[in-house]
Amino acid sequence: MPSKAELVVEDRKIQVSNLDKVLYPKVGFTKGQVIDYYIRIASVLLPHLKDRPLTMKRYPDGVEGEFFYEKNCPSHRPKWVQTAKVWSEGNQRTMHYCLANDLPTLVWAANLADLELHTSLSRQNNIERPTMMVFDLDPGAPANIVQCCQVGLWLRDLLGQMKLRSFAKTSGSKGLQVYVPLNTALAYDKTKNLALALAQYLEHEHADLVTSNMSKAVRKGKVFVDWSQNDEHKTTICAYSLRAREEPTVSTPVSWEEVENCLKKKKAELLRFRSGEVLARVEKCGDLFEPLEKLKQKLPKKSQI
Repeated sequence: MPSKAELVVEDRKIQVSNLDKVLYPKVGFTKGQVIDYYIRIASVLLPHLKDRPLTMKRYPDGVEGEFFYEKNCPSHRPKWVQTAKVWSEGNQRTMHYCLANDLPTLVWAANLADLELHTSLSRQNNIERPTMMVFDLDPGAPANIVQCCQVGLWLRDLLGQMKLRSFAKTSGSKGLQVYVPLNTALAYDKTKNLALALAQYLEHEHADLVTSNMSKAVRKGKVFVDWSQNDEHKTTICAYSLRAREEPTVSTPVSWEEVENCLKKKKAELLRFRSGEVLARVEKCGDLFEPLEKLKQKLPKKSQI
């Protein structure tokens, strides 16, 4: 494979380099294969990236090397890469985030070894309004994704009692995430407060397995229900993004039946998907996360919680 090449993607010319550079040493997965994966998954990935400020997590020397987060879109970006202006309280200045709204931009980012795609829960035109609520279920060893499945099912049923549909995906690392599509006019304080209340309720009901406390000291053998991601200034891993683990695993939408099956069989590997497996899943099942961008749901009033 040549070290440098020019790709023509939707009439855009993109210079790519070091295509044979191994970014996942354990399995010999190269930058060329990263770009290939993102091209092939783009039809289901791009709708979840569209108009969402993107934080890039770049690994120029592969997953075993140094990495860095890039919030400001690089100044050397092609002129056709769109950006979003977002005020940063922490930096006290306006940031210009990349928007991966099309395939050429996705390929360009992949060439920068942006293995992980971290997105806002809001779209650029209304950054103060989340379109969804998220719960990140993070297991503390020796707990793993199997225990996350149990907590995820409890959470699904709890949300169901509020007449809220929820959807699950793997983190692509060690946990599980539960998303609630909203797509209605809501502020972050509403989603964050409800997420915290539900996390605390689960902790109260299942203290042996669940914690809502961020302290890592109390997580051993438990699942931390991270409610704090529901914040204007935070990002979450996008559906279908690669993760920078030993192998090119993917944050993968899964059905609740698959979650139930993983819990029943107590096999964590049932919810561990590499890039090739995810491409095959999408070919067979389509985008299990499609409702996230379209389904409109209202949060219950306080008296109904």
